[in-house]
Amino acid sequence: MIQQWLNWRTILGLVAVFIISGTILYSQFLAKKIAIQERKNVEILVEAQHTILNASDTASINLATKIASENKSIPIIETNEKDSLTYNYLNLDTIAIKQDKNYLATTLETFKAYAPPVILVIKEKPYTANKYYYGESQLLKEVKYYPIVQLVIVALFIIILVMAQRANFKSTQNQIWAGLAKETAHQLGTPVSSLQGWIEMMRDIEGNEKIVPEIEKDVQRLLLITDRFGKIGSIPNLEEKNIIEQVQNMIDYIKKRASGKVIFELEAFDETNIPSLICPPLFDWVIENLLKNALDAIEGKGKIAVSIKDTASQIIIDVSDTGKGITKANIAKVFKPGFSTKKRGWGLGLTLTKRIIEQYHKGQIFVLHSEVNKGTTFRVILNK
Repeated sequence: MIQQWLNWRTILGLVAVFIISGTILYSQFLAKKIAIQERKNVEILVEAQHTILNASDTASINLATKIASENKSIPIIETNEKDSLTYNYLNLDTIAIKQDKNYLATTLETFKAYAPPVILVIKEKPYTANKYYYGESQLLKEVKYYPIVQLVIVALFIIILVMAQRANFKSTQNQIWAGLAKETAHQLGTPVSSLQGWIEMMRDIEGNEKIVPEIEKDVQRLLLITDRFGKIGSIPNLEEKNIIEQVQNMIDYIKKRASGKVIFELEAFDETNIPSLICPPLFDWVIENLLKNALDAIEGKGKIAVSIKDTASQIIIDVSDTGKGITKANIAKVFKPGFSTKKRGWGLGLTLTKRIIEQYHKGQIFVLHSEVNKGTTFRVILNK
């Protein structure tokens, strides 16, 4: 269990969390140090102001003035002992002060919430004093918000990396699909051609009149499968076909292979021709897979209904059955490669179906509704 959990992805994730956490903690530590130092700087400035007011010698005044003038980063607002503005301030936006008459009062409230003032007592009796409220310097803000900026940059980098990896994985997956499909079509082509030759030879032998047509049907079926795999491995050409006719043909094909206890219905809402651009062999494969799945779900007894709706912008095909249904946990898995509830299933039928509809026909396919022991409805949407 520990070995499965402790892989290189987990280790990299833990290292990233450690680095980011360390950066945040260190930034907060630096911010606290800077805040303490800035408080001391404000106290020194206030003391310098006190010296300027009370010093008698020029040297002390000059030194105090120099100390006071060196504060060029910490914003300060002066008030009297009653917290009324004296309109003396340092390092504030003078343009904003001119444009907004409430700017100083609003900023003062912010400074009050940030830290207690440094008080300069001018007289004890009557009590006269100046209060100096201050805010964060630009340096302190940058140190405090640096981890947030870093997190955003790291998050964007991770998102781009994940998207690139997914795109690369999808591209590789598509190449594998195409390669397997082309190789399958190629491998089937040789024996099918050979079988066609044997059929021609068997025609000339007496007594094979009933056997040859049946074998020929199977060979035609193999040719259709070869053609389907060949089109999956390349970009198929789309043709305008009557969807109702295409679906009806596949219903007739599956109906011959079903028991007499299965009822098939096709509802097209009085339409006789619904044209759409499709690749006929691949589209037939989609309908065939959905009908076969429905046939397996009802286990030889029940109803399979196909509904075709023609809207202004879409053609909607619903394939419903009265079978065993799909659990909620499995609905999200039905289109994933390898997933199958059949004992001998490969779990590729619906995967191929999704690929054909979404990639080659630019449509949608999904489970519209399913309820255990009541049935399932798959919906196919073709955009006009």
